[in-house]
Amino acid sequence: MKKAAFFILLLLMGSTILRAQNKLEDVNLTYGEELPDDRQKIVKIVGEANDKIYAIAIKGNDNFILKIFESGSMKQISSKPIELPKMDKKEVDFEEVFILSGKLFAIGSIYDNKEKAFKLVGTQISEDGILSKNGTILFEAEVAKKKLRGDFYFQVSHDESALLAMHVSSFPKEDAVKYEVKLFDDNLATVFTNTEKVAFDDKKKKDFQFTVSDFQINYKHDVFLVINESYRDSKAKEKIERFEVHAFKRENNYTKEVTDINLKDKEIINCSIIPTQQNTVKLVGFYSSVRDSGRANKELKGVYNITMDAATNTTTNIIFNEFDYATKVKLLGERRAKKGKDVQPNYNIHTIIEKEDGGLIILSEYQQLIFGESAGIGPLALTSLTYIRNEIIVTSLKPDGSLDWSNVLPKEQSASVSTLSIGLGGAYAGGNFAVGMAVSIPLTQMGKGPEYLGAIPIYKSGGLNILINDNVKNKGITDIEEIKSMGNYNKAVPSLFIFDDSGAITRKDPEEVIKNELVLRPGVYYRKNSREYIVYSSRRKKDKLGRMILEN
Repeated sequence: MKKAAFFILLLLMGSTILRAQNKLEDVNLTYGEELPDDRQKIVKIVGEANDKIYAIAIKGNDNFILKIFESGSMKQISSKPIELPKMDKKEVDFEEVFILSGKLFAIGSIYDNKEKAFKLVGTQISEDGILSKNGTILFEAEVAKKKLRGDFYFQVSHDESALLAMHVSSFPKEDAVKYEVKLFDDNLATVFTNTEKVAFDDKKKKDFQFTVSDFQINYKHDVFLVINESYRDSKAKEKIERFEVHAFKRENNYTKEVTDINLKDKEIINCSIIPTQQNTVKLVGFYSSVRDSGRANKELKGVYNITMDAATNTTTNIIFNEFDYATKVKLLGERRAKKGKDVQPNYNIHTIIEKEDGGLIILSEYQQLIFGESAGIGPLALTSLTYIRNEIIVTSLKPDGSLDWSNVLPKEQSASVSTLSIGLGGAYAGGNFAVGMAVSIPLTQMGKGPEYLGAIPIYKSGGLNILINDNVKNKGITDIEEIKSMGNYNKAVPSLFIFDDSGAITRKDPEEVIKNELVLRPGVYYRKNSREYIVYSSRRKKDKLGRMILEN
C-alpha cells in the first residue's frame, strides 16, 4: 500500500512540473524545465502545433537553430541548425519560419546578379525539425540592382492557414516603385499574385513623399494594401494627402479594387491598415498640423481614423482626434502643454486591438535607435546600437473612430548591442520613397538584450492589461515624472498595468521580489488565444519557456 501511495505521489509530481513563478492580479506565469545551457538564445516563438512548441534560436551573429519542445512539460526535444538548401549553387539567406495548418515552413531569400532578381524560397520542415532537401521558389522579384533589391514582408492569417507576402523595391531611373503581393495556402501554393509598378512625378511637387504604408489579410482571406502620396501645392498653399486602398477579395476571385481617399491641410505621419470583424477596413496613425503656407509641422497633433466599408469600398467617415490636455501634460510637461506644443515624432504603433464594439485600442511606444561609434576597419567594424523603448500612449477609439479615452503607460527602457551590420531591415527607404511597415528589432539583434524591452498587451472581454519589465524601484509608481530607468534588464521585475473602461490605470507589482528570479523577455512571445501566451524568460544562463494565462 505504501509503495502504491509513493508511486501515485511520483505521478503527481511528474504531472505538475509546470509551477507558478509569478502571480500578478489575474495574470499567472508558470514555467517548464530549465533549458540546456547551449548558448542558444530564443529569438522567436513560432507557435504550437502537433503537441509541440516550435521556436527559433540564435547562436553567434547569424547561426539560426530550430528548437522543439513538448507542449506539456515544455522540455526541449531537439535543437537543429536551420540550413536551407542551396539554389543554383548559391547560399540562401534565412528569413523566417512559419506554421501553416500545423505544418512548418522555413523561408529564405537569395539575390540573382545575372537576372537582377530577388528570390524568395520556401522549404518544408518535418514535425521533428528536419528540412526538406528541395526548396520551392515563391518570388522572383525583378529589381533595379542589388543595392535597391528592397525587402520581403510577411503576414500570417488569423487562422494560421495562409501566408501573405509582399516585396517592395524602387526604380529611381524610372521614378517608380514596384510592389508585388502574393497569397499562399497552407502548402505554399500560390492563391493569387499581383504586381504593380507605380510611377510618380516628384519634380513638380514640393515636399513629395510616396509610401507603401501597410498590408493585411482579414478573416475572409481578403487582402488589403494601402499606399500614401503626400506633397505640397505651393501655388494653392495646400498640403495634399492621397491614399489608395488596394483590395483583393476572395469572393471576387482576387480582382484588384481601388479606393481613393483625398485629404487636405493635414500631414499624415504614418498609416496602419486594420481589417475588422465588422467587415470594415480602418486606416489609423498619427497626423500633424499644417501652416498657412502649406508646409507641414512634423510634431504629432493626434491620432486619425479613416473607416472604409469593405463590401462597397466606400469611405464612411474620417476623424482626426487631437491629443487631449491631460495626455499632453504627461508627454510634454505642464508648461509645454499649456503653450499648446505638439508631441515629438518619436512614437511608433506597437499594437492595435479591435474591441468587441468595433472600436480600436492603439498602443504607440516611444522608440529610438541610437548609433554609436564604430570600432574596427571597413566592413568588419563593430557598431554600437542602443534601443530605447519608453512610455506607451494608449488611445481608445469608439466604433466611429472618435476618441473614447487616452492615457500614458510610464516606462523607461534601453538596451545596447554591438553589431557587424547596420542593415536593420523592418523599413526601406530611398529618396522620397519609403516602406512604412512597423519597425521591429531584427532577429540578429535579439538574444543580446533588446528582447527585454517593450510590452505584452493582454486584451479580453473589454479589459486591457499590459505587462512590462521595470526597475524594482518603480513599484507602485504611475506618475511618468517619477519613473526611474530600467538600467539593468537582468534585474528587472514584471509589472502589470490594468486599464478600466474609462482609461484609468491600476498598477500591480510583485508583493515580494525574489532574488535570482527569472526575467521575462517581452520581445519574444506567442499569443495562443485571448487568455494564453507562450513566453520566454531567463536569468543569466538559466532559460525557460512558460505559459502566461489570464485567469479571469
